[in-house]
Amino acid sequence: MKTLIDPTHALARGLRAIRTQYQVPESFPPEVLAAAEAAARRSPTEHVDRTAEPFVTLDPASSTDLDQAFSIEAAGGDLLLRYAIVDVAWFVGDGDPLDTEAWRRGETIYLPDGKAPLYPPVLSQGAASLLPDGPRPAVIFTVRVAGDGAVKLDGAERALIRSRVKLAYDSVTDADLPAAFSELSRRIAAAEMARGAARVDPPEQEVSATGPDAYQLAFRPRLAAEDQNAALSLATNMAIADALAAHHTGLFRVMAAPDARAIARLRNTARAYHLDWPEAQSLDEYARTLDAADPQQAAFMLAIRRAGQGASYTPYRDGVKPWHAAMAATYAHATAPLRRLADRYVVEATLAIANGRPVPETVGAAFETLPKVMAKAEALGGQIDRAVIDLAEAVMLSRDVGQSFDAIVTDADDRGARIQVCDAPVVTRVAAIGVAPGDAVRVTLSGVDIEKRSVTFERVG
Repeated sequence: MKTLIDPTHALARGLRAIRTQYQVPESFPPEVLAAAEAAARRSPTEHVDRTAEPFVTLDPASSTDLDQAFSIEAAGGDLLLRYAIVDVAWFVGDGDPLDTEAWRRGETIYLPDGKAPLYPPVLSQGAASLLPDGPRPAVIFTVRVAGDGAVKLDGAERALIRSRVKLAYDSVTDADLPAAFSELSRRIAAAEMARGAARVDPPEQEVSATGPDAYQLAFRPRLAAEDQNAALSLATNMAIADALAAHHTGLFRVMAAPDARAIARLRNTARAYHLDWPEAQSLDEYARTLDAADPQQAAFMLAIRRAGQGASYTPYRDGVKPWHAAMAATYAHATAPLRRLADRYVVEATLAIANGRPVPETVGAAFETLPKVMAKAEALGGQIDRAVIDLAEAVMLSRDVGQSFDAIVTDADDRGARIQVCDAPVVTRVAAIGVAPGDAVRVTLSGVDIEKRSVTFERVG
């Protein structure tokens, strides 16, 4: 873990340059802000009162745009997960200024010094967010989780809820959570194992603010509470996806598995990392054994992530089963409508079919056009994330020109090698011939250009 102190404001200047380069919105047009203020004053009229239900939220401590709240209860051998999702459609109407701006943005953009939200803060961090400061309109999905982790959507309704408490990943205790929370996440994990799912969550480079003019650049491992909480979203999204597919409608998250050539390359990579991947063991089976705390295994997890073909959105098509290889299931995104445009429409479609109503024509039409909009937004977010990491690496290393470092090769091709520096959370490229993944190399930092967000290493020897 590395803290960057920024007394000269080099990082701050660089972040401003990134915002300018990628045209990150600083605010919202006046008509959108006015529409948000008006929407925030709307009184729910189509929502049943569920404020007695003991909902809680679990998120990063600093989050205020809270999409989900949950409660869990036993029902014989099953568990009933009641997952409350922000009712964005209650605040945003088709074709109104809020809707038009959301289609332009696609998703929330996150940077270390702040975010460009999908919806104005008066909604996304106020009237719509499931904060524990008063009743909020929501859509409650009731998901039945069987003993083997199988999930089924039991119902959906518009409801008024009141979150009891805002819990945080880094401080939550078992006593804070519903009694069946751990058991539910265990069941979902067991079901993933049985399906052969292979979600790979390697540590990722992350830049975050730690105080005035201070930032942190680190490989951030996932916390146990974060993984357990993700199981609730996974269960809900899979149950919703199955319900939508059964009704021949929906927007699905799909991803192809690595092909035979990619798997062959991964086996060579594993051998280079001196990892024992038995020939009889599939990639999915082996991936579940990897430990992100081990540098070589973490690097191999990154290799697996890069070997896939990437996830995308697709609308329902007759005769085609939408499939997400990493989930080993039909999957949809519905649980983050404050941060992703597509989720609002999936929620609306599910609410309709669960209550015996036809899916609104506007929702069906949106399913056809959303894949392109979401792909563009995701690509922009990825470019910004990479630019922020490059900037942080340049600022952090600016005083170390001429210093030498140990590094591990994570990828190699005819352009050189990608390396992970051992003494800092830095991943970069170096000109190197005759190296293979897993090789240890010695490199010297020969140049840093903060304005261009670039660092240059040269191999020693």
